[in-house]
Amino acid sequence: MLPENLKKIDQQLIDLLGERIAVLAKSPSIALEEQIASFTFSLVQAGVPECLWRNLVTGCTAAVASTLSPPVATQPRRVTLVGGRGMMGYFFKQKLSAAGHDISILDVGDWEQAQSLLEKADLVLVCVPIEYTIEVIHKLAQYLSPTTALADIASIKTPILQAMLEQHSGPVMGLHPMFGPGIKSFSSQTVVVCPGRGDDAFQWLLALMENDGGKLIISTPEEHDQMMIAVQAIRNFQTFSLGVFLGEEEIDIRRSLDFASPIFRLELDIVGRLFAQSAPLVVDIMLATPERREAIERLAITYNRLAQLIVENDRDTLIQEFKATHSFLGERMNSAVEESTHVINTLSTLLAAKEVEQKQPFFVRQQGAIAHQLVTP
Repeated sequence: MLPENLKKIDQQLIDLLGERIAVLAKSPSIALEEQIASFTFSLVQAGVPECLWRNLVTGCTAAVASTLSPPVATQPRRVTLVGGRGMMGYFFKQKLSAAGHDISILDVGDWEQAQSLLEKADLVLVCVPIEYTIEVIHKLAQYLSPTTALADIASIKTPILQAMLEQHSGPVMGLHPMFGPGIKSFSSQTVVVCPGRGDDAFQWLLALMENDGGKLIISTPEEHDQMMIAVQAIRNFQTFSLGVFLGEEEIDIRRSLDFASPIFRLELDIVGRLFAQSAPLVVDIMLATPERREAIERLAITYNRLAQLIVENDRDTLIQEFKATHSFLGERMNSAVEESTHVINTLSTLLAAKEVEQKQPFFVRQQGAIAHQLVTP
């Protein structure tokens, strides 16, 4: 239980942060670095680490986004989430319920109630794994009213959007939230929107996501699927391969963390995050289309080519490869360094807090032992 004096300080901090966000909302053009640098000397005097102040200032500035977007008044909708007991389905249930909408769930064991759950819905949102999405669309279409809006959240859009357009005569839209389990809001999260038919029927849903801080990217399904080759398929394969390799090499992960740089730890975190997910989900993202499989094959060829240069100790060619890629990345490198440095600093802060938390019981035991010695005759 928190001590009362700590509770009092925390409440004061919360109140002050609320005031700070409100002031920033009235003058959002103040640069981050200007806010951070203004109190460098005061931070040293107060014993406050600069990374803590930087995270606080960054968090307040990010919170302005929701302050600048007042709640959108909208009439309650009847929404049926197909696959709503999964993790992403649960996320949408929480967000839609909090906005005042009437939510029903249609899951694997609920198809006897399909007609009652679907025919009067204003929106049906399909939240099932990729491998079942088209099959489920075919199955539910017979129950939909022509006025019902039908959408999905799968990571492939072209065949799925086409299936919805063919099976349902009413409004259709493809959505792809570019985040996974663990995210609590749409704030700073990207959602790809692929219009199909009757876009007006979805405006309340898109407004809800934007109002919660979401970033909507309008795309054709073809462009989406092309981009997902790099954003999802190749990335998943790269992380999957590293995890498999570490296992084959029998690397002592626990011991390696004692030696780890922040970057290595982040790499391990990304590997662990991937393997904490559903195996069929991860594998299906890589196998989903011929284009994804062919791109992964080309990546493997690149790996082999570079590995051969390493084996041959061809330093000059490797440097040429490095310089060519340096030119390709261009200005993006500056943002990459800035963003990754922020992530590293935030991770370092979390690890430092955990270290204090783990050591605290030891300190308490030591203090107790000393006190016992003082009172024992």
